[in-house]
Amino acid sequence: MTQPPPPPPPPNQPPDPQGGFGAPTPPPQESGYGHPQQPGSGYGYPQQPPADQGYGYPQQPPTAPYGYPGQPQPPQPDQGYGHPTQPQQPQAPYGYPTQPQPQYGAYPPVPPPAPGGGKKLSAQLQIVIAAAVAVALIVGFGIWYANSDGSEEAKGPDGTTQGPATGGGDTGGKGGGGGGGKEKVPANTQAKVAYKIDIPKVPDVTDVSGSWITDKAFVKPGLDSLVAYDLDKGGVLWTLPLTGQMCGASRHVSADGKLPILFEATKRVAPRYFQPCTQVGVVDLNTGKLVWSDAVSVGDDKARLSEVTLSGTTVAAGGTDGGAAFDLASGNPRWKPKDEGDRCYDLGYGGGPALVAVRKCGTYDNPSVLIQNLDPVSGKPLSQFKMPAGVKYASVVSSKPLVVAADVGESAGDGSGISDFFSIDETTGKLKAKITADAEQYAARCRTTQVESCTQALVGNGKLYVPTEEHEGSTGEYGSETNEIIAFDLATGRMAPEKADAGDQYTFVPMRMDGANIIAYKEAPYDKGGRIVSVDGATMKETLLLENPADKTSQNPERSFSLNGADLRYQDGRFFLSDNLISKPRESSTGSRDYLLVSFAVPR
Repeated sequence: MTQPPPPPPPPNQPPDPQGGFGAPTPPPQESGYGHPQQPGSGYGYPQQPPADQGYGYPQQPPTAPYGYPGQPQPPQPDQGYGHPTQPQQPQAPYGYPTQPQPQYGAYPPVPPPAPGGGKKLSAQLQIVIAAAVAVALIVGFGIWYANSDGSEEAKGPDGTTQGPATGGGDTGGKGGGGGGGKEKVPANTQAKVAYKIDIPKVPDVTDVSGSWITDKAFVKPGLDSLVAYDLDKGGVLWTLPLTGQMCGASRHVSADGKLPILFEATKRVAPRYFQPCTQVGVVDLNTGKLVWSDAVSVGDDKARLSEVTLSGTTVAAGGTDGGAAFDLASGNPRWKPKDEGDRCYDLGYGGGPALVAVRKCGTYDNPSVLIQNLDPVSGKPLSQFKMPAGVKYASVVSSKPLVVAADVGESAGDGSGISDFFSIDETTGKLKAKITADAEQYAARCRTTQVESCTQALVGNGKLYVPTEEHEGSTGEYGSETNEIIAFDLATGRMAPEKADAGDQYTFVPMRMDGANIIAYKEAPYDKGGRIVSVDGATMKETLLLENPADKTSQNPERSFSLNGADLRYQDGRFFLSDNLISKPRESSTGSRDYLLVSFAVPR
């Protein structure tokens, strides 16, 4: 198995980034290629304040309230919107707060998590899940729900596709009841199994995370390769052999089908089945050709990388050896990690409409985590936000608007990697809202050590959408479990009054945004097939796009996938389920079996 790279050696003294949690720091005047030239200076390094504490520094002493620069404004008797004067009634529906949260500084309060109803895991089950998560972290890389080529696309400065749109759109329109979406309601929503692809023969547990859809193909990592399958029939259109196993890929694809990937320099040989992840490359998904590949060095060794992303024409890759960036077309380097003497490094990047670095400083046991909005060409920080104490890692949910998830003080306790979401002004680096996401109530997930890995947390229409955990349905009967999709305002952190209810025996799994709509999978009860629906991002009303068959021949392939370990993709009447972690197929006396991928489609 791939071993996680060792932590950077502790420096003699940890850095002392200026300002407390939430205090924006001005970008340095001299920016290098991603690392400071002198201790306490250079690209991304926290700066010491000048004597007069000029622009970008808190004007009040360090006693300013937690999380916000400046002097807080005391609440007034007529607080108005955002400051309820009386607690909510205890009979509020599931997923809504029962008590107002205390005010932080001069910003509106953020509602607390929903009351009761979420499933609490047993201690034994939590241990099993934690062990499974640990294995996934060692083996895997963070791509769970990749960019959909059929989604509403945000464009970079050069017109490149930046993944699913995170902004709003027109109201009205067809297909999902919202606006700006591309997915229309098919004439017949009843789907059938289109094809099934068997798991390839692999020597050991192998990570094949990620999947991408083009006009003609469904593209999926294979063994030391990337493979394109015909959208409708499943035949192999092309296979790209690689020097080793793919170990990372971008969830964003350029408008002309260019995909950044990471892969190993050599094939795996027993007994060492995993090699360092060192090679960066760009694949043309339309032709199956490797456009270019390269590696970066740290001292005498190649930098070990854990993830890669795309923003505009910049391919950015990061890991515990630091960050590097390349030109999408040519592969020419834009910045590289320094080989020694640094107390800060770019752990990874969030791409799409903007490029955001998650930068770690300090010692392994006492790190500081900085969120930097970067110029994607030069790497110069445009703004910076310091995460609160107790944050060791952070994940970028959306680069623009900027939303970050973190497990503050490792308090989530369920392996989700999320205790709070942070809505940040990417221009100024100031915190707009902190949204508490109680692990017992909300089902979004992030791989803790991965920057761009979150699932079931979507950003659009100025809101953050997350599903609740499963809870007892309205009938109160066994097997009636259900959940909802809840929305939070990114400007205030307040929960929106509208929510989408999956209905008894169904469970929402949000997949991606489609303009102003949410594309979601609905896990079905034992006697029905799963559904794909479009949820209006404003009214939260759903529209059926696809329903899988209820017969056992179709149900068995659909239910062979773990929803927490699979890619779920929908586009234009086609639904794909594909595995992220494969091994030797299991034998079953019941006749059920595992697949690499299964495709469902409506009549065309």
